[in-house]
Amino acid sequence: MGKLSRREFMSVSAKAGGLVLAGSMSPGFLKFARAEKKNEAYLKAKINWRQVEGEQIKVLVTPAHYFNKFRAVSPQFTDLTGIKVEFEIIPPREMREKAVLDLGAKTGNYVSHTGDPMFLSLYEANKWVEPLDEYINDPKLTDKVWFDLEDIIPLWRAADSVKGRLYGMPVEGEATIHIYRKDIYEKLGIKPPQTLEEFKESAKKAHKLDGKIAGAALRGFRGAGQNVYIWPSLFLAFGGKWFDDKGSPQVNSEAGVKSLEFYCDLLQNYGPPGVENMNWPEIMEGFAGGNIVQYIDANSTASIIENTNKSKVVGKIGYQRWPKGPSGRRVTSIWNWTMSINAALSRKKKVATWLYIQWLASRPTQFSSAVFKENQDAVVRTGVNRISIWSDPEYRKVIHYTPDYADVVLTSMRQDTDADWRPRVPQWPKIGEAMAVAIQSALVKQATPKKALDEANENIAKFMVR
Repeated sequence: MGKLSRREFMSVSAKAGGLVLAGSMSPGFLKFARAEKKNEAYLKAKINWRQVEGEQIKVLVTPAHYFNKFRAVSPQFTDLTGIKVEFEIIPPREMREKAVLDLGAKTGNYVSHTGDPMFLSLYEANKWVEPLDEYINDPKLTDKVWFDLEDIIPLWRAADSVKGRLYGMPVEGEATIHIYRKDIYEKLGIKPPQTLEEFKESAKKAHKLDGKIAGAALRGFRGAGQNVYIWPSLFLAFGGKWFDDKGSPQVNSEAGVKSLEFYCDLLQNYGPPGVENMNWPEIMEGFAGGNIVQYIDANSTASIIENTNKSKVVGKIGYQRWPKGPSGRRVTSIWNWTMSINAALSRKKKVATWLYIQWLASRPTQFSSAVFKENQDAVVRTGVNRISIWSDPEYRKVIHYTPDYADVVLTSMRQDTDADWRPRVPQWPKIGEAMAVAIQSALVKQATPKKALDEANENIAKFMVR
C-alpha cells in the first residue's frame, strides 16, 4: 500500500469508534502505525525530517553518562530522518584536541562535537563553525514554534553566543550549588550559610568533628576545567572584573587577591588531605563516603551521592545556592555542553547535522533521555536544557532528592549565572591555563596569592596583544 499521511493514518485508525482489529492490518500498515506513534511528538514539527535521508554523520563525544543516554536514544533519530549517526567516544581533553585539529585543518571528519562553550570565541574568530541563526530562521529546517528556542535556559544560550550570535546549542549542562550534610549542621546547630564568610565559618566548626572529617572541599586540581571552574565564581562574588574598560586584565586586583586568599585559606585549613589533586569525582566520592562535610560543585553530583548503592549519606543531604560574596552576588559556575556545526561540511551534511542538533535539543528528546534508565542503577540526568522540563512534575519526581532540589538548581541557573563568568575571548585556552597554574601555585604555597596573580596578569596581558 502507498504511504499514508499522518492525517490519513489517524482517520483510518480511528474508524469504528477507534477499534480496528489487528488481524485485518497488513504487516506494512502495522509497521507504519508503530513508526507514527513512536515519532508522534516530532511529526508535530512542520518540517520535512527526511529531506536529506541517506546522509551519514559522525559526532565526537565524551564517555559521560548523559552522552551514553543520548547515544542510546539516537536510533529513533535515524528512524525519523533516515540519517545515520556514528559516534566516536574519547575523554574530554583528547576530544577537545581532536576537534580543534579537525576544525583547523578543515577536514570535516566530525560534523559536530560535545564542545566547551569557552572555545566558541576561538572557533568563531577562525570561522570554523557556522552561526546557527541561518538554520533556526529557515522554515524548511526549523519549526520555531515547535522547537521553542526561548525555552532553552537563557544564560546557557548567552554563554554559547559570540558577538550576539548563537554558535553552539546547549544540550546538557549544570550549575554549581552548595551541597552539605544536614545531619552535621543540625548536630552543631549551624544554619545553612548565606555568605561565603559563613560558609568558611561552618567549615571551621565542622572540621575534624570525628577526628578526620574535612570541613569543606572545592576543586584543587590544576586545569581550566578544574580549579579554574571554581575560582571565577569567587572572583566575581568578591566584585572582580576580568578586564577594565580599556581591555587590560584585572585578575590581580584587590578582588582577585582576596578571592584567592579565601580559596587557599579554606582548603589549606579545612580541606581534605591532598585537596590540591582533587577534581569533582574525588570530592563527590569523599562526600559520599562520609569524609567531607560540604562542597560546592555541579548539581549533577546529586545523582551519585543520593544513590544508596554508592553513598553512605543518602537522606542526610541538603542543597542550596552559592553563598553570597562580599559584593552581594551569588555567582554559580556556568557550564553546558554545546554542539556546533562544522563549517567545512557539505551543505547536505550541515543540514543533517542541524536536524540532529535540533532533535537532540528538543523537548521530547531531552525529556525522554532524562527519564531513560539503561538499568536499575543507572545515573539520572540532572542537566536537561529546558526550563519547561525543570518545571515539569514528572521530571521532578525523577530528581526528587529533596523537596527543594529542583528549585535550587533552576533558581541558580536563572539568577546566579553570568555569561561572562569566564571571558568569552579567543585567547581563553591560554588564559585558562595561566590561571590554573596561578591558583594551584598559591594553594600549594609556592607563591603568595598576590604574587601568583601578578604573574598571571602579566601573562594574560601578553596573550591579549594582537
